[in-house]
Amino acid sequence: MKLNLGATRAWLLGGLILAGCSPAPTPAPVSSSAPRPASPAPAAPAPSAALQAINAAGPPANLGSASAGAGPVAPDPAIVRLEVLLDRARFSPGVIDGLGGTNLRNAVAAYQAHAGLTAGDAVDPTTWTALTRDAAPAAATYVITPQDVAGPFAPDVGEDFVKLAALPDGPLYSSPLEALAERFHMSPGLLTALNPGADFSKAGTRLTVAATGSPVFAKGDVKRIEVAKAKAQVTAFGADGAVLAVYPATVGSTERPSPTGVHKINGVAWNTDYVYDPAKLNWGPRSHGKFRIKPGPKGPVGVVWIDLNAPGYGIHGTPDASKIGKTASHGCVRLTNWDAWALARGVKPGVVVTFVGQRGDGAS
Repeated sequence: MKLNLGATRAWLLGGLILAGCSPAPTPAPVSSSAPRPASPAPAAPAPSAALQAINAAGPPANLGSASAGAGPVAPDPAIVRLEVLLDRARFSPGVIDGLGGTNLRNAVAAYQAHAGLTAGDAVDPTTWTALTRDAAPAAATYVITPQDVAGPFAPDVGEDFVKLAALPDGPLYSSPLEALAERFHMSPGLLTALNPGADFSKAGTRLTVAATGSPVFAKGDVKRIEVAKAKAQVTAFGADGAVLAVYPATVGSTERPSPTGVHKINGVAWNTDYVYDPAKLNWGPRSHGKFRIKPGPKGPVGVVWIDLNAPGYGIHGTPDASKIGKTASHGCVRLTNWDAWALARGVKPGVVVTFVGQRGDGAS
């Protein structure tokens, strides 16, 4: 279905009807302020052992390759530091978990290629020297505020669309732990591991967190975007053709592929509703008919939708950052909420988005 953007082709679109990923037509509150990392609080007591270990870590021995069924793996302080350094350099590893894996290896390779370094499966001394020119600590202390624990929160109903639509306040974070983890680009598992015994529901609790954050794009900084299907990566380019950022992505599968060729951005919708319409979609809970899911960071398109002129398709956030690059979408391009937010801040209508390559089995 072609979008009627006559009245809504403004820079910030209030809501959309789409055939592929299907955000809704009802205008939602417009905000471009989520999910900005909070500033870590000054640390008065002695820093935690976890904080010290991360900030003192050298290059990791490997980039993570734990296989399914291998059992629990403890987060590696060296991998945490590497993930933070890449996050701040805008070569995103996706969710910072201290475990590594495909997204981290791809981020390192992209950083090495951009810097003219020798690519490999490990972080060599030259790469580490380049990364650690950013000498700021990779871990910091944060004190939970009353606002952090006040909510509102919503039950975790997974990705069940019908249950999401029934949430009275929309698909919000389920707990302060979940909200704080996403604020600092971390997995809840890593945040818990770095802070054993911490009460995440209590204001005043001191936490060790990833010291994420990078310079914010100004509107118009991003001049071109490339979606590499085979690599499951999105690259943003500046006016001079320089690489500004590389993000891990979830793209379509063979059954429900992402677009091909060259397209353009129509606009951006922040915190938009989501409409499921079985008349336009061939997947999902079709027997429930048409329904709407309210805006929220745990909704089907996360915190932001970047609308493409390929009818029904866009680049958007996700309710589960851990799945980025590891599953397939219904054709749209998913990023972590924080990466989608950063990219959306830098684009204007008319920016060219080129899809290259092919995705094989739609998963990794």
